[in-house]
Amino acid sequence: MASIPDLRARARLLFDAAVEAADPAHAVRLGLASCPPAAPDPGGRRVLIAVGKAAPAMLGEAMTAFPGAALSLCVTHHENVASLPGAEIMRAGHPVPDEAGADAARRVISVLEQAEAQDSIVALISGGGSALLPAPPSGITLDEKAQLNELLLAAGFDITQMNLVRQQVSRLKGGGFARLAAPARVNAYILSDVIGDDLRVIASGPTAQPVGTAWQAIALLRDAAVWGRIPASIRLHLERTDNEMPAPFPNVVNSLVGSNRVSLDAMKAAADRMGWAVRIMDDALTGDVEDAARKITADLRAAAQPVVLLYGGETTVTLRGTGRGGRNQELALRVAMAAQDSGRTWVFLSGGTDGRDGPTDAAGGIVDPGSLARIAGAGLDAARLLANNDSHAALSASGDLLKTGATGTNVADVQVLLIAP
Repeated sequence: MASIPDLRARARLLFDAAVEAADPAHAVRLGLASCPPAAPDPGGRRVLIAVGKAAPAMLGEAMTAFPGAALSLCVTHHENVASLPGAEIMRAGHPVPDEAGADAARRVISVLEQAEAQDSIVALISGGGSALLPAPPSGITLDEKAQLNELLLAAGFDITQMNLVRQQVSRLKGGGFARLAAPARVNAYILSDVIGDDLRVIASGPTAQPVGTAWQAIALLRDAAVWGRIPASIRLHLERTDNEMPAPFPNVVNSLVGSNRVSLDAMKAAADRMGWAVRIMDDALTGDVEDAARKITADLRAAAQPVVLLYGGETTVTLRGTGRGGRNQELALRVAMAAQDSGRTWVFLSGGTDGRDGPTDAAGGIVDPGSLARIAGAGLDAARLLANNDSHAALSASGDLLKTGATGTNVADVQVLLIAP
């Protein structure tokens, strides 16, 4: 029988395989080869702009391909300390936007507004770009946008619903990047952190059409009973915004270069090499973490042994307390609680491929049948912590936090369930 330490080590190896498969430089290399960007016209400039958690690695590959670019601008999160000689690097807050991000947004907007018809812009976009470039319209403050984001998160909106609203209060989201860059030609290479790979949603779709209109955003907020809690400046802006969808962007070519499914396939191949039976159970694990935990626990109880079950997606957490955690940590804790009486030997890992789960220093959690006992042994009550959305404290007490540091990529979340004989 495989031991718990052995299962935990295997789960971590499979997670590492998922991250490796999402290597941003490799993805950009393939994207540039399959869809080369437009060359600048005589007198024009090549401009490289990378935004997101994977921005340094993506930009590094583009700079290798185009060493004579007039400008190489990188916007990434504070935790990504990668150096990139020859590039202008700006770091900003994520998941909570900050003033550094506002400065970065102003810099990007300035570059785009100077673009001319003979120029060629290469945009390198990865997850996290939405928070990293807060660019509220006139009359809306960064603090008010932060309040909006907190309300959307607390309401349990999925990523598409959140972007429907956020795109309406930004100069860069929902195609704003493309509009500001016109009439220059834009080739965007996109590393997806969104299940289903909707280009309108990845990093809030800076080079894609918006999800919807301002009036649709208002209707969503009213239906969720949060309209009255939205800052007055944002309500006024939405009410005054044109309800028409913008025309398509004729000078923009978007190319998807990496995704969650690619990482799931890499995990499956790695499990195959270990000699385990393996199945991808769900490549679109979305919705509330409570429902996801029930599904995964049901799969555990029904599965033949031994087997590796894989999942990929991006769940949501409804905030009911004041604790710290993230969707992956909460999912891991919920599975540990629901599977404690299964009578099986198992290990479950849930992690964000970017290395960061919520406003914490962990990528997620890795739990086993002894997790709850370790939490109790530390004098804590797992159920009480969960009710307060304090999964980080619970998993910290049990030694079950998954910590990787910033990975430099982001293709959403992956989950691994190993069941031993």
